[in-house]
Amino acid sequence: MASSEELSTFIATSFRSVWALEVLLLLKRESRTLSIEELVAILRASKSVVAQALDSLVAAGLAASDGLAAQYVPANTEIAALVEETERIYATAPGRVRRSIMAAWNPGLIAFSNAFRLKD
Repeated sequence: MASSEELSTFIATSFRSVWALEVLLLLKRESRTLSIEELVAILRASKSVVAQALDSLVAAGLAASDGLAAQYVPANTEIAALVEETERIYATAPGRVRRSIMAAWNPGLIAFSNAFRLKD
């Protein structure tokens, strides 16, 4: 099992958006090649959102795509284990995963939103 810091780093560097995580988890669940049109229909997303998500997933070594279809293909067993852990955490604490993704790509937005968080 990965450390909390290792998992946070993996999430922050592997997913440019929550859409990318959703695309990856769908590909993983289906465990087959899905066409771009299928991904768009299942996720109810735009083609450009899915295409951008796939580009980032391929670059991160999480998926394979030929531009027409995609499949979950982790680069190695360590990455596959990190994806499993991310999926588990996302199922139980989705806000934590979303914040990790947003913090990596939109630090100003996170600082702004944290200013309005209710404190104990």
